[in-house]
Amino acid sequence: MAKVTLFNQTGENVGDIELNDAVFGIEPNEQAVYDVVKAQRAAMRQGTHSTKNRSAVRGGGRKPWRQKGTGRARVGTNRSPLWTGGGIVFGPSPRKYILKVNKKVRRLALKSVLSSKLQEENFKVLDQLTLEQIKTKDMVNVLNNLKVEGKVAFVLDKPNTTLALAARNIPGVTVTTVDHVSVYELLNVKTVVLTADAVKKYEEVLG
Repeated sequence: MAKVTLFNQTGENVGDIELNDAVFGIEPNEQAVYDVVKAQRAAMRQGTHSTKNRSAVRGGGRKPWRQKGTGRARVGTNRSPLWTGGGIVFGPSPRKYILKVNKKVRRLALKSVLSSKLQEENFKVLDQLTLEQIKTKDMVNVLNNLKVEGKVAFVLDKPNTTLALAARNIPGVTVTTVDHVSVYELLNVKTVVLTADAVKKYEEVLG
């Protein structure tokens, strides 16, 4: 089992914590991460794009001019895709972009990202994380104490409204939970900060 330093929210070293190698010490599987991120990104798409083909466009019932004798090209409707105001050929229609990913692959991807962050030393564990008031300044102090820069994801074992509201005005800082964080969110930040309870929950769920 790997040992990492356990910090408090003032940035002080308060001991060590052992991490389960089955969760935090595996060889990252890039294919699993790719498949899961692709599925999660696809699920974010609305899929409401829509166009009208020549049968759906209003009008066009009357033949613009007779078939023969005018010298002009033969035309049956003014809603042809060749005409301004006509239907669209092969345009997009509403669809769902959901991609199926097996549960084992999702779990493998999550363990891969957590292990990768630990190997890159972009991983910290706090004994606990609490704020008495909803103050952005207090959350900024926590970031400064931990000496983390760039995008940061704080992962808790359960929802904490005070922390979420205190962090929402800080660019690049996310407060989420073990149950709700996605592989894409973890991959999209530089540093992952877990509480000790979140580590325990990950080991129970993924170990």
